Amino acid sequence: MGSTSNSAGSEASRKGADSSDEGVESSEYEQAVREAERALVERRHISIRLRIAVGLGVCFLLTAAVTVASLVSLNEVRTSQEFLEKVSNYALELDQARRYEKNYFLYGSNLDDALSEAHTAHLLLRSADSSIRKRVGAEEFERVETNLEVYTRLLDRLHSLRNVRQGPSRDERADIERELRRHGAQLLLDAGTLVDQERLRMHTILRSSKLMGTAALIVVLLMIVFIGNLLTRQILTPIGRFLRHTKRIAAGDYAPILPKRRFRDELSDLALAVNQMVRQLRNHEAKLARTSRMAAVGTLTAGVAHELNNPLNNISLDTEAMLENFEDYTDDEKKKMLRDILTHVERAGGTVRNLLDFTRQETPVFVSTSIADIVERGVRLMTNEAALSDVRFDVELPPDLPLVRGNPRSLEQVCLNLFLNAIQAMPRGGTLSVRAAPAEGDMVRLDVTDTGVGISEDHLASVFDPFFTTKEVGVGTGLGLSVTYGIIQNHHGSIEVKSKVDSGTTFSIYLPRSSDDGAKHSATDQP
Repeated sequence: MGSTSNSAGSEASRKGADSSDEGVESSEYEQAVREAERALVERRHISIRLRIAVGLGVCFLLTAAVTVASLVSLNEVRTSQEFLEKVSNYALELDQARRYEKNYFLYGSNLDDALSEAHTAHLLLRSADSSIRKRVGAEEFERVETNLEVYTRLLDRLHSLRNVRQGPSRDERADIERELRRHGAQLLLDAGTLVDQERLRMHTILRSSKLMGTAALIVVLLMIVFIGNLLTRQILTPIGRFLRHTKRIAAGDYAPILPKRRFRDELSDLALAVNQMVRQLRNHEAKLARTSRMAAVGTLTAGVAHELNNPLNNISLDTEAMLENFEDYTDDEKKKMLRDILTHVERAGGTVRNLLDFTRQETPVFVSTSIADIVERGVRLMTNEAALSDVRFDVELPPDLPLVRGNPRSLEQVCLNLFLNAIQAMPRGGTLSVRAAPAEGDMVRLDVTDTGVGISEDHLASVFDPFFTTKEVGVGTGLGLSVTYGIIQNHHGSIEVKSKVDSGTTFSIYLPRSSDDGAKHSATDQP
């Protein structure tokens, strides 16, 4: 019994050390989560709403600039058109004055009309004073105005001489006519030049407006595409990362989300919420695993008690017999009884070691593992429970079964959960079949089949939900299959169930084959 106590003490020490390791790992994880949260919060805040507002503001400013430029161009065209109308009217009045002037020299009539048209032209020239000065310069305007004034004075002089009784002399009339023609021709030439220049200027403004409008439209379009693409990438890229994070979390990797950009926004707040969710999810998963393990230990209590009572009773009987009749037994009989006692002690110690192995906590690692060894350990641990329920194991494991990559303790818990469910599904006894074989896609398949009551189709979709159970109150917690599903997912495997009422149930587990020679990897290193 001393050896058994030492073994139990050693297992208890290892259990304490594993619990300490798990505490260290949990502390390191909490520290990593806090550092990730601090990194997410301490960055400069630039919200998505602000970026969208800035992008729309830039587009608005570009559109406003194009609109203002178009209005300016339209105003210049309108001003040019008004100026062109004034200059055209001015040129028309000059042309009329020249025509009346010619009529006077040919027929002696329309001199008053010529003088009136000249005065009207002078008024029109004055009305366009600032516009003409701006276009041709003050000096050129003064020259045109002086020329017009000379032309008007000549008409006035001719008009004054006509009212004299003898009239102008022939030479004087010829001089006036020559000067009128010279100044009138120059005035018409200057007016035509102004009209042509203004028309050219208007055509230039219209052409420039057309080119500017087309260029502005292209620039605005390019800017909209650039800003839209920039905002889309800044929003869709983080969403894509969140999709990858959700798949990673679903695969059992609970590493916190770290910042990828130099500023934070609403998606950073989402990352904080996801980190908090993952932290709670990790804690709940650990609690569920412990609860499921304790529930399995409680179910095993009856079988363990039966397994311990038998050797203890035999030890007690042999010890009492030796104490009462020690002198009557021969040395060979005494040795035989002591060997029997030692055998029963080792049997009880083995039961205790199996139970301690199952309940021991440890940091999960993935190694090359034999499914056959795990199944055999589970069968040994469940033998007495199966015997109490009149259930017979039928195990078929090929000798060349490939190794799988996983955590032995977690996979042993999976086997025990499935074995316990199968035994409880056969209250009147039956056969529990365990089969393993290679499967497609570098996987290994493990089938656990019972001949029990089966599961209805309505319940098949919910068998892996936490706390779902069809057992009576107090018989099951509804956590075993949920924890089993989580463990298999964390191993990057899958689990399927097929069942028919009153015909039994088969759980099929698919685990990836091992590709190394047993090198250990931390469970947190999984992609």
